[in-house]
Amino acid sequence: MKRISIVMALLLFAAFATFAKGQEKAVPIDLNTAEFVEKVHNFKTNPKDWDYLGDKPAIIDFHATWCGPCKQLAPTLKALAAEYGDEIYIYKVDVDKEPDVARAYGIRSVPSLLFIPQDDSKPKMGQGNIPKASLKKEIDEFLLGKEVEQ
Repeated sequence: MKRISIVMALLLFAAFATFAKGQEKAVPIDLNTAEFVEKVHNFKTNPKDWDYLGDKPAIIDFHATWCGPCKQLAPTLKALAAEYGDEIYIYKVDVDKEPDVARAYGIRSVPSLLFIPQDDSKPKMGQGNIPKASLKKEIDEFLLGKEVEQ
């Protein structure tokens, strides 16, 4: 009887751990310069030509820790990362910690969002605390190529 109880407890623990792992939500990913060059675009060796290195569409959030609108935008991007899961990447680049990346893309104000489609289309820049509905529309239409009803 004691063995059965132990086995049942272990099975319940394993089931709970598996369920909890499946519930993990995607979150925005912080990138430093080396990671940006590896995962997004090697602006050091290829500064003039755009060549996205990722395997799915992405949004790059150029932000700063002192920026009020950046702080307001952060929960929206976190919610979108969870909602879209593995359909897109949402990356964050702190312009104060990674000035070379910010300079390479001409970032002069924050937040600035770079929308990068998977196809060979040129990326698109957005600025400011963009509302969630507008971000979803941009993700669905520009990044994922879905038709969105107006």
